[in-house]
Amino acid sequence: MKKLNLLLLAMVLFILSSCSVITGIFKAGVAVGVIVVIIVIAIIIWIISLFFRR
Repeated sequence: MKKLNLLLLAMVLFILSSCSVITGIFKAGVAVGVIVVIIVIAIIIWIISLFFRR
């Protein structure tokens, strides 16, 4: 099993360049960051609206 993991890792390293891997990680990070910011802003607006309804 360990040999299979090492073989798979070696294949990935040869097929994908490190720059494309890093680019994919950063794109995923940006997408998650944008979604989290939108959710936090929505929660803040919802909490503020609760106070001003009264």
